[in-house]
Amino acid sequence: MKKDTINKKEIDKFSKLADEWWDPEGKFKPLHNFNPVRLRYIKNTITKKFGNKSEKLPLKDIKILDIGCGGGLLSEPLSRLGATVTGIDASDRNIKIAKMHLKKSKLHVDYYCSSPDKFVAKEKFDVVLNMEIVEHVDNVDFFLLKSSELLRKNGLMFIATLNKTLKSYVFAIIGAEYILKWLPIGTHDWNKFLTPGDLTNICKNNSLNLNELIGVKFDILKNEWIVSEDSSVNYLAQFSKT
Repeated sequence: MKKDTINKKEIDKFSKLADEWWDPEGKFKPLHNFNPVRLRYIKNTITKKFGNKSEKLPLKDIKILDIGCGGGLLSEPLSRLGATVTGIDASDRNIKIAKMHLKKSKLHVDYYCSSPDKFVAKEKFDVVLNMEIVEHVDNVDFFLLKSSELLRKNGLMFIATLNKTLKSYVFAIIGAEYILKWLPIGTHDWNKFLTPGDLTNICKNNSLNLNELIGVKFDILKNEWIVSEDSSVNYLAQFSKT
C-alpha cells in the first residue's frame, strides 16, 4: 500500500489555477456558488452537536481542521463564525494565496502546506472537513485513516464528494466541464468518484460512523445549490469519531 496521499498531477492542476481562488467569476465560480449551502449545513450540524456558543459567534472555541483548504474559501467564513480554524493543503501555491487573502480579511486562520498524513497537530480537532477533496487524492483509505487520527473522540468529520454513477458522469463531467464550462476540462476523473456505500465502509474501518448523508444539487430556477434527497451526483456526509 502506498503510504502517501498526494497526487502530484492533481496538486499541479490546482496550483496553476491558484490565482483565481477568490475570483467569484473565475475557475472556482462553482465553489463560490456551492459555499453557502455547505457552510450552512456545517454550521447547523456543529451547533446542534456542540451547542450554539453565541448568536454572533456560534462556532466560538470549536477547533476545525479544513483539509484541502485551497485558497481558504471555507476556512475564512468559518473563522468569521468564531471557530478556531487550521487549513492545510498539499499545494504551496494555494497556501500562499490563502495567506495573502487572509491579510485583507483580517481574520485568523493557521495555514500549512501539508497533507493529513504528514501534518503534525499539537492537539486533536473537534471537526475535520474533507470537502471536495477525496476524489482528488491517492489512496483514499490511508487519507481517511490519517484524517480520522486528527479528529478527537466524538468529533465530527464532514466529507463532500461525487457519487460514482452514470448520472454523475453526465452531469459533473460532460455537463459541468464540456458543455456548461463551469469547470476546466479534466478537473474530475470519474474513476476516482466514490459511492456513498464505499465511502461509508472506508470510514467505518477508520473509526468513523455515519450520522447523516444528504444530496446537494443545483436548482436552476433559484440559481443556487440546495439540499436534496437526490445524492446521485453530489453528496455530503457527516460522521462521528468512535
